[in-house]
Amino acid sequence: MDNSGMHLLDGHRNMKIWAIGGGKGGVGKSLVTANLSICLALMGYRVVAIDLDLGGANLHTTLGVPIPDKTLSDYLTKKAKTLDELLTQTPIENLSIISGAQDDIGIANLKQMQKHKILSKLTELEADYILLDLGAGTTYNTLDFFISADQGILVALPEPTSIENTYRFLKSVYHRKLAMAEDLLEIGPMIDQIMNAKISQNSTPADLVNKIIESNPQMGHKLQNEILKLNPKLIINQVRTQADIDIGFSMKIISKKYFGINLDYTGYLNYDATVWQSVKKRRPLLMEFPNSALVNNFDQIVHKLLNISR
Repeated sequence: MDNSGMHLLDGHRNMKIWAIGGGKGGVGKSLVTANLSICLALMGYRVVAIDLDLGGANLHTTLGVPIPDKTLSDYLTKKAKTLDELLTQTPIENLSIISGAQDDIGIANLKQMQKHKILSKLTELEADYILLDLGAGTTYNTLDFFISADQGILVALPEPTSIENTYRFLKSVYHRKLAMAEDLLEIGPMIDQIMNAKISQNSTPADLVNKIIESNPQMGHKLQNEILKLNPKLIINQVRTQADIDIGFSMKIISKKYFGINLDYTGYLNYDATVWQSVKKRRPLLMEFPNSALVNNFDQIVHKLLNISR
């Protein structure tokens, strides 16, 4: 039986939302969002990239677009009625952008209703893929956009502070996900205990989940299922050595052992000085430097994210 028509009825069609996040700023989230968007658009998908870094929106720059006339601020202040009105076409076919606020409406200050409004209206956009470039940090809004997406993608640099911030982001996502699960309300205090445990106490969140399973199997398994739904992807940016590349594999192992989270190491991006030239020229990297090793990196990552072999 052909189900193809059924997807059209559920409002979601076959649209997929990817959210690109990470600990602090400066790890290359906008660069990754821009170039994943370009890859998908070149493959023939209709793509909308949305800058949710509302205080420091710069996605338009990485896509070679001047500051759009209408931004998310206009939608939040009701000057624009629909997200459609905010779409700005980029020089790349199939790829539009919705720019973040150019004023100081930080994503941290988005009201709960505004956040739900944006999330619920995303599915009305005519697109196969929507990519969300999230702001830095771990505010509830950033975490909620990350958790609500079909795919959450973390970008990290191969250096201690960035790795630490990535784990902090993961821990916040983990806690937020469990706090939002209505089924788990009655074990809220236990979840808080899990999150506040110090690693040195030899009780990782994964250990405590096992203890909950022992004492309350039904709740424990619900908890475990929520954790298994978290399947974030990891991209290591600016790698220079094999040791840098291997950091991704270590992070995957630690995330599983400590949180019980399946962190999928999707690939890495070579350090390439030309990137910074392309940023200065305000031209999309993949367009400006088609022979850069990064083009191949992005190609591999996109194929892995789409789960198709090359």
